[in-house]
Amino acid sequence: MKTSYSVAEINSILNGELVGNTTQTIEGPEQLQNANTNHITFIGSKKYVKHWADSKACAAVINDNLDIEPGDNRALIKVKNADLAMAKILELFNPAPPVFDTDIHPTAVIHESAKIGSGCKIGANCYVGKDVELGDGVILYPNVCVFDETIIGNNTVVWSGTVIRERCIIGSHCIFHTNVSIGADGFGYRPSDDGRGLVKIPQIGNVIIGHYVEIGANSCVDRAKFSSTIIGDGCKIDNLVQIAHNSIMGRSCIMAGHSGLAGSVTLGDGVIIGGSASIKDHATIHSGATVGAGSGVVSDVAAGKTVLGYPAQDARDMLKQWVAIRQFMKKQ
Repeated sequence: MKTSYSVAEINSILNGELVGNTTQTIEGPEQLQNANTNHITFIGSKKYVKHWADSKACAAVINDNLDIEPGDNRALIKVKNADLAMAKILELFNPAPPVFDTDIHPTAVIHESAKIGSGCKIGANCYVGKDVELGDGVILYPNVCVFDETIIGNNTVVWSGTVIRERCIIGSHCIFHTNVSIGADGFGYRPSDDGRGLVKIPQIGNVIIGHYVEIGANSCVDRAKFSSTIIGDGCKIDNLVQIAHNSIMGRSCIMAGHSGLAGSVTLGDGVIIGGSASIKDHATIHSGATVGAGSGVVSDVAAGKTVLGYPAQDARDMLKQWVAIRQFMKKQ
């Protein structure tokens, strides 16, 4: 992997507009304030423009609507979207993943009935159960458990500590980070007839996860009571997220950290759930809606709507209420 680039080489990759120039070799990206003379940084909004003069970075990727002078021996690369352009630069300098000395470690336990695709890598102390199917290029890092009759599609990567329970179906090109739980029992109990305890409700369904789904560390997707808990193609789920039994997520949804779906919640396509937001059971959030951080949704949310607060309501109405309360308190 190449470890340094000229600003012209990076500009050719980004297909941007180069303003100014620098003779410095670029050895990596860095934040504005922390950059040194061999770093490239990025500026995506006006509020960061003021930091460019004091930054030591030799180059910056900037949104093309910003007015900045590059300065001596410094360069700017103007692009339509600095965030997306910076993602390409991060890919250039992305270190290689951990190395497998052998494709299948001798301490891995693989049931004789399991089907292992070509190019799979299975790390130390992994368990692959009865009738499991791994597609081509699947990577299981050390200490991953995949239980019976689970199917995992091509080129999915499962990081250490993750447990995928029985009969789950996982798509291709997914990434599960450390200690993800897929297919644990849903949270189902009822008071016993004699009133002396709780009766566990069997959870006999499974989890179905689409293609290109990424799930962050220590997040949980519970199996359905019957039928399936479903995560649609392209969903991105942060760390410490809970998705309860029989919930259904459409395509390309985003759930930020500490957020959670109760049982049988339905999300349309492109729904965004902010950090620490919680969604009541059986609620439906229609396509394109956004739930603000820390909100509590107790009823359905219309398509394209943004809600905020607890209980969540139209974001503009909630902000007006907060302003009114603040003004009232100042008068007391």
